[in-house]
Amino acid sequence: MSSQARSARTPGVAFVNLGCRVNRDELDDIAASLQAHGLRMVRPQEAAAIVVNSCAVTGEAEAKTRKQVRHMASLPQAPEVVATGCVANLFEDELSGIAPNVTVVRDKSQVASRVMELIGAGSEGIWAAESVQTYGTPTGRTRPGIKIQDGCDNRCSYCIVWKARGAARSLPAAEVVSRVQEASDAGSAEVVLSGINIGSYDRDGLRLPGLLDLLMRHTDIRRVRIGSIEPPDVTEELLDVMGTYQDRLALFLHVCLQSGCDATLSRMNRAYDSSFFQGVVGMARQALPGIALGTDVIVGFPGETEEDFQESYDFCERMAFAKMHVFRYSKRPGTPAAVAADQVAPQQAADRSKRLRSLALAMRRQAALDRIGKEDLVVVERKGRGVTGGLLDVHVDPSLPIGSLIRVRATSVMDDGSLLAVRAEGDALR
Repeated sequence: MSSQARSARTPGVAFVNLGCRVNRDELDDIAASLQAHGLRMVRPQEAAAIVVNSCAVTGEAEAKTRKQVRHMASLPQAPEVVATGCVANLFEDELSGIAPNVTVVRDKSQVASRVMELIGAGSEGIWAAESVQTYGTPTGRTRPGIKIQDGCDNRCSYCIVWKARGAARSLPAAEVVSRVQEASDAGSAEVVLSGINIGSYDRDGLRLPGLLDLLMRHTDIRRVRIGSIEPPDVTEELLDVMGTYQDRLALFLHVCLQSGCDATLSRMNRAYDSSFFQGVVGMARQALPGIALGTDVIVGFPGETEEDFQESYDFCERMAFAKMHVFRYSKRPGTPAAVAADQVAPQQAADRSKRLRSLALAMRRQAALDRIGKEDLVVVERKGRGVTGGLLDVHVDPSLPIGSLIRVRATSVMDDGSLLAVRAEGDALR
């Protein structure tokens, strides 16, 4: 494409993210790099380049990636579409063959430079434009995520991410400290540590508990939240650190369950059973009274009978999760589960999902009710809304600054499980 055609475009870049929190964190890094070089964020319809960060966790997610790439490539202004992420790693040739203006970049650290090269923003000078006003990150996230770990050494029977992202590896501890402090210096009240298997963090002689202790001693970030963690990685050492710094470490753990039925967990090739998980929950609640727990649950996994589902449902109810994500199983070609016998009919899976989501809402409302009259530190994420350390949504005074950390007292609960709260007496903005 000629430089004249390029210069006629709006000097901006758009982003499409598919998949997990780690993907969002990686896309924030790409966006920050491009913004630092003068490019601004615009809508896809106005963009000279569009970055699509892909997800391959299920067959449905992969299909959605292909659809998004095809749609973005066909926009009237013929933008340069840069596809990256898990689908790009697994199916590079197929994605690049969708359209002439699609470029696949497997190494995400090279995405920003490739975008600038494609739109002629390299040695000829980078377009200067007014930045879009955002808070926390270029994509507007108030609580920025910091990826401290990538890859996975587990081999769950439904998952292909280990193939797409490779073996587990960890970011150097000094770099984690630097990035957390940078977020604090930029005004972020909270950061969220993320990874594909964050509990496997192992670098510079430190595991996750040691890294958290290092962050508490060598940064002034006001609150750190741990991303999703596997049950075997919730250890006494981790809980001890969280207890020591509970004024700055969010008392919340998202512990991935996937099923409360032992037979299903075995078919999933998970590294624990329900008894072990229950022990982890009990240990966490004994060590940290008031801790909130979240989880993920898959319904309709191959071989799951109605009795299996009910066993999982009952287990989740006993665990009293404050937040529960419910997913219907979707075949991921290339995994053992995709070719397993006894695939569950879609309608059965949909019915089970509906029932478990109803339980999730009821548990979330109960967790919110338990906070009535109690005080919580809340990060204001957008006008009139914030989130507690236990990851409950809160309605707050709309005049409070976005990005601030405030102490509130919960007064009532909405039907959706969110809290109404008032500023705690004598609280000062942080």
